[in-house]
Amino acid sequence: MSLPIYFAPLEGVTDSPFRSTHSRHFTGVAKYFIPFISPTQNLVMTPRDLRAVLPQYNEGMHAVPQVLARDPGYFLWAAQQLHDMGYTEINLNLGCPSGTVTAKGKGSGMLANRPMLEAFLNEVYARSPVAVSIKTRIGFASPDEFEALLMLFSRYPVHELIVHPRTRSQFYKGEPYMPAYAAAHDACPHPLVYNGDLFTAQACRELAAAYPRTAALMLGRGLIANPALAQTLAGGPPLTLDALRSFHDDLFAAYQERYPRNVAIGRMIGIMNHLCCCFENADKPNKAIRKSKQIAEYEDAVSRLFSSCPFKADPYYISWY
Repeated sequence: MSLPIYFAPLEGVTDSPFRSTHSRHFTGVAKYFIPFISPTQNLVMTPRDLRAVLPQYNEGMHAVPQVLARDPGYFLWAAQQLHDMGYTEINLNLGCPSGTVTAKGKGSGMLANRPMLEAFLNEVYARSPVAVSIKTRIGFASPDEFEALLMLFSRYPVHELIVHPRTRSQFYKGEPYMPAYAAAHDACPHPLVYNGDLFTAQACRELAAAYPRTAALMLGRGLIANPALAQTLAGGPPLTLDALRSFHDDLFAAYQERYPRNVAIGRMIGIMNHLCCCFENADKPNKAIRKSKQIAEYEDAVSRLFSSCPFKADPYYISWY
């Protein structure tokens, strides 16, 4: 498949150790989107922000920072900082459904107030020193909101419009509402990127065939559950047990180098909740992994998973909950 594949920004998952390790082990990802930074009135990059966006943490890949803000001045300050670091593109987060985010009118919360969003976009697209793409949902409460949102986005030089066809109220539940994406496919003047529930190579190919104006696909949970999925779509080799084990071990080492023990284990538990999708009958090992508190405990549970559970020939994301 010739469509570019983007790695979605998943807060707490696709941090810089993950992105760096993934890009060394697997090919096929055209852009890695960095989970959002959220500038405040202090107008400083926190150490956490810098560990996400400094170029040395994103070497060897095309990385795109994502910014979460409701104040255009804060967004433009971040855009200037990122421009000065050498970035030529940033992404505006209009998709995050978290209650703590939307309560502040950020993320998908901005979709509920179109006049405020319009004023924000007027400022941003008039003054940003870098290209700005948008990652959006199709509305706050109802898909009926998307027609007006699409008309609004069409007025600006949006670098790419990344559409996740769910509303904020859906979070990640239910099926993506494809009529909304079809409307964007027919009417959007900007390069259009699809994001949402693409868990297999077949699903990616079917989406690309059904909507041929799609410029790229953004994968999240599906690409964590099968870290070779983009590689396979690009014509490379599928995931193997040895490749998965090597990726796991290098990622765990990178997390232990970056974070305290409990944080490193916590990050790996989140990753393994996805990677367990690569195995048959992984419920019990996954439960043991989730209960791990010590490194030896975690490593023992992972070893039992790799040694005792059959490896799937074509793994794909499933929810364990």
